[in-house]
Formats: sequence, C-alpha cells, structure tokens
Amino acid sequence: MNTIPTIPTMSTLFLQLGLDADDKSIAEFIGKHQLPTDVRISEAPYWNEGQRQFIAEKLAIDGEWTTIIDQLNESLHEDAVKRSLEE
Repeated sequence: MNTIPTIPTMSTLFLQLGLDADDKSIAEFIGKHQLPTDVRISEAPYWNEGQRQFIAEKLAIDGEWTTIIDQLNESLHEDAVKRSLEE
C-alpha cells in the first residue's frame, strides 16, 4: 500500500509541532506569540526542545517544510515589522 505524501500546510505544521491545528487556534497562537524582528523563529522562547529542533532541521535542509515554516515566521514577526515601518 502506497501512502501519498502530505504537502505541508499550516495545519500539518501545527500538528507536527504538537499544537492545536484548527484555523482559530492557529490564529490565536500567532496573535499571542509575536516575535521581535531580531529573534529567529527557531530561537523563539516558547518552543520546547523537540519543536525547536524540528523547525531548525527543516529550515537547514531547505526542503518541503521550508515554505510553510517561512510563512509562519512572517506571521510571527508581523507586528514587529509593522512597528519598524512606522518608525
């Protein structure tokens, strides 16, 4: 039996990280976990070691997960970027 590979989405990324993956939970997480511009997503203080390692490894190999992790990264820095543009 062949399994069809899952294309990474924001929901599958959140599931992989052990987080609630419905749209409301994702939006709440992003809203509550904004990062300063100088903090990389893999260095965010709220990740546990397994989550941090997953993010860092997937970014390092620049594979199928990179695009969705980059999207999460942009979302987590959105407030800081807006503030920097207003200054």
